[in-house]
Amino acid sequence: MNRFIKLTFVCSMLFTAYSCTDLDEVLEDELTTEFSDDGVVVIEGATDGGILPSGTLTPAYNRLRNGSAGHGSYYSAQEVSSDEMALGQKGGDWFDGGIWLRMHRHTFDSSNGTFNNIWNDAYGGIGEVNLALSGSLSPSEEAQAKTLRAFFYWRLLDNFGRVKIITTAGGDAPQATSQQVFDFVESELLGVLGIGAVTSSLDLSGSALGTAAEPYIVGQYAALGLLAKLYLNAEVYTGTARYQEADWAATYIIDNGPYQLCADGCTVQNLAKRPAVASDPDNLEGYAAVFAPNNQFNPEMIWSIRYDAVSATGMNFSQMNFHYSTQLTYALDQQPWNGYQVVEEFYNSYEANDKRKTANFLVGPQLDFGGNALLDFAADDPDLQLNYTPAINELEPNSLRESGARAAKFSFQLFGRQEMNNDYPIFRLGQVHLLRAEARSRAAGDWSLSLPDVNALRDRAGVAALSSIDAAGFLAERGREMFQESSRRTDQIRFGTFDDSWWEKTNSDAFRSVFPIPQAQIDASSGSLTQNPGY
Repeated sequence: MNRFIKLTFVCSMLFTAYSCTDLDEVLEDELTTEFSDDGVVVIEGATDGGILPSGTLTPAYNRLRNGSAGHGSYYSAQEVSSDEMALGQKGGDWFDGGIWLRMHRHTFDSSNGTFNNIWNDAYGGIGEVNLALSGSLSPSEEAQAKTLRAFFYWRLLDNFGRVKIITTAGGDAPQATSQQVFDFVESELLGVLGIGAVTSSLDLSGSALGTAAEPYIVGQYAALGLLAKLYLNAEVYTGTARYQEADWAATYIIDNGPYQLCADGCTVQNLAKRPAVASDPDNLEGYAAVFAPNNQFNPEMIWSIRYDAVSATGMNFSQMNFHYSTQLTYALDQQPWNGYQVVEEFYNSYEANDKRKTANFLVGPQLDFGGNALLDFAADDPDLQLNYTPAINELEPNSLRESGARAAKFSFQLFGRQEMNNDYPIFRLGQVHLLRAEARSRAAGDWSLSLPDVNALRDRAGVAALSSIDAAGFLAERGREMFQESSRRTDQIRFGTFDDSWWEKTNSDAFRSVFPIPQAQIDASSGSLTQNPGY
């Protein structure tokens, strides 16, 4: 079916929401063009413009949203089990049977419903893919479906290790080893890329996946990003290092992909700009723009999960992170839950002038929509003005309700709903630079090889280049860049710090590098699932 679609061009079709730096002025024009949009959905408007998956694959793509940027599943477990965040018990709030206290302290067990949600979210996506593959798909759709399934299985591998590899709709399978799950994910990704192995000279001409910068559609660079991440963690998953292949995969993306770091001149309108608050910037630039509510088609995005407040729900960071009174800061339509707090040591790991620190956290005395002191009439300290303090007095039972910096990387907008509009990156170019930097350093046993990529990101952040770096320094730098992107737990495991002690966490059980198989799944498996060692 052909349609006449009116498109508004601002600098380019691809980056309509972002200002361009190579023109003295922005030229706007309209034209009418005829093209076929069979099999795609065209969304008009700068904040949502782009091509979405449609038809048979839509349910599988939609499953990516489940638990990725909301409370109670994948995101929560990655963040609260790491040294990034905690969910303190605030009197009668947020005890929840102690599951978040145990998650933070690494005393969790198989009865924690969060693990069951991770399991069900992943297998729900796998089920949708298997159903799609049982029908009639084009070669491109089949390759997309298999990449999606590989991603869901990577999440299961990373979280649980020993899971079932189910490849038919409604089917079942024996419990596989971590090595078998790794091999399956690798084989599927190599297959969709049309190669037998990742080498220094890749030829992807045989792949049915596309190469366009369409972050809602799985393409070659998304599949390579997943391969790079799989290989970077291969030694954890299987005992065999695959760092060279991770380097090659990441390098190919950087050298050949149509992506660029969103730095100076890469701007979007600040949708949280309060008219009466002069300190609120008119625009968000660079790193901050990557995660804004209008971040759709940011030039850094390789593969992202689409969220919006109406038709693609599931992101509710404003509810999860903010104090109740912050509803009056942005005129939100729902009162926040006052939950997640940033661990003070992690917050303090940033240099004072690091632009990422400003973008990632909300701290200090707060103002309301009109620029007045934001009051907390149920304050548990002598000051009525809401003041987010980096220091947290205790994890339980009376964690102060204003304590802890609040995660604000995925920034907010005035009159926002409970659900947010920010897209959530699965892979972005900044992350791929870090994948390459670490893989190259580990392959050669020389952390100085990471400096070019690390310093490119530090330059964007407005902090001085490093002249030397070691493993601990790289992990810290990776944490500063990747905060709130569900990577910290995996990174700490790979760097051997997941067993360490940090604020309110002393348990060092090594077996907790994988989560327990959910007891509900074991009970329903008729003996075909067994528990991970240690639980």
